[in-house]
Amino acid sequence: MAEKTRSSPQLAAPPHDDELEQATLGSLLADTDAVTAAIQLHLRPGDFYSRANMKIFEAVLSLDAKGLRADIQTVVQELKQMGKLDEAGGASYVSSLTTIIPSSANIEYYAQTVKNYSLKRSLIKVASKISVSAYDESKEAREVLEEVQQHIFELSDDRQVFSSRKIREVLKETIERIDAVMKSKNPITGISTGFDKLDQMTSGFQRDEFIIIGARPSVGKTALALNMASHIAFHQKVPAAFFSLEMSDIALVQRLISSEAAVQAQNIRSGFLSSGDYKKIVDVMSVIYEAPFHIIDMPNMKLLDLRAQARKVCSQQQVQIIFIDYLGLIGHENGSLPRYEQISDISRSLKSLARELHIPVVVLCQLNRDAQWEVPTLANLRDSGSIEQDADLVLFLNREQSKKSGKDKDEKPMLQSDVIPTDLIVAKQRNGPTGVIKLDLVAKFAKFMPVTRDHYQEK
Repeated sequence: MAEKTRSSPQLAAPPHDDELEQATLGSLLADTDAVTAAIQLHLRPGDFYSRANMKIFEAVLSLDAKGLRADIQTVVQELKQMGKLDEAGGASYVSSLTTIIPSSANIEYYAQTVKNYSLKRSLIKVASKISVSAYDESKEAREVLEEVQQHIFELSDDRQVFSSRKIREVLKETIERIDAVMKSKNPITGISTGFDKLDQMTSGFQRDEFIIIGARPSVGKTALALNMASHIAFHQKVPAAFFSLEMSDIALVQRLISSEAAVQAQNIRSGFLSSGDYKKIVDVMSVIYEAPFHIIDMPNMKLLDLRAQARKVCSQQQVQIIFIDYLGLIGHENGSLPRYEQISDISRSLKSLARELHIPVVVLCQLNRDAQWEVPTLANLRDSGSIEQDADLVLFLNREQSKKSGKDKDEKPMLQSDVIPTDLIVAKQRNGPTGVIKLDLVAKFAKFMPVTRDHYQEK
């Protein structure tokens, strides 16, 4: 079957093959199993170039949805009821389709080839849209780049091939995974956070999850995220990325060194280091230097920029988890929208990004002032209730002593000698328990430590 589009691209019709489309439809009319195979291959009406062929396939799908077998007579009648028989070439064209197929056993080849041409046509359309956008002077280059990436990912997602398996096959694989976990003696199925009690409750941060870490200002959101990220990248050697919208990359690395080397952050910043402190820093430098840890330092980052950079580090550096500090600083391209609508859009987009990249996306979030004196709840997530809805896992940091003292110590710098008891609250977990985990924040190192004297309290 010859492809009809070998001439110059400027003069050629979009990629397609009429005979292959007819062979596909002929197979569907001759063999009921062929319809099931085509649907499992994700063949859709829009994959057909010929409008007549498209309408016939629509009739085939309509009959299948009604539980009826597609043949020449039923398809003709269905097209009549749909008022599309003339668009489909008439009864004579439908009848001719069964005379041109060598064998319906080749349905998978026919359908895959039709889909291949359809994908090429889609790419041509995307290229045309990109060209128009690139010439649009009202759009910035990064907006056009985001459109390109989004179009490509949409095409990729739409082309996924689905399969159906008997439960006995799925059961066999499930038992094998259970056996593997039992043999490994490791209940952590996701990425370990470095906090055993949290890992016990969550089984680690899971792929596709949108995770929120919320707290009032200066309670330790960034410290907790850095502790987790350093454990993941430095000690587990799992590639991780940290998007910093608030602190510079140098400031972040200073905090990482302080936490890992147990050297006071203030001494690192001021340069007043003892020989013992300097040796500690040198000792951890090799660990940090070799770590698959990527810092994206971009103040005033827009959502489009963030998504583009996330795709880039995942593609080029095989990053398996992303931390973002923090949600309230992510800019929206449409600045005229009310802030709660912007946050809602950003939240949905980050949830979509986690599923798109198939990794955990951990986002830091400030709480409303209403949470200043009370134990934080989901209602305290700032600016938008959609964050609560979108998140798969919500963690809160809370310090009881702020309320007891009658002052908000969160607004003051922490004393370097402080060891501050802090609750890590698992406020929401889609697939697991909620509860409270007791931690100590060693302020001079900006490092959270588990409190071994108290076990977590599961709700």
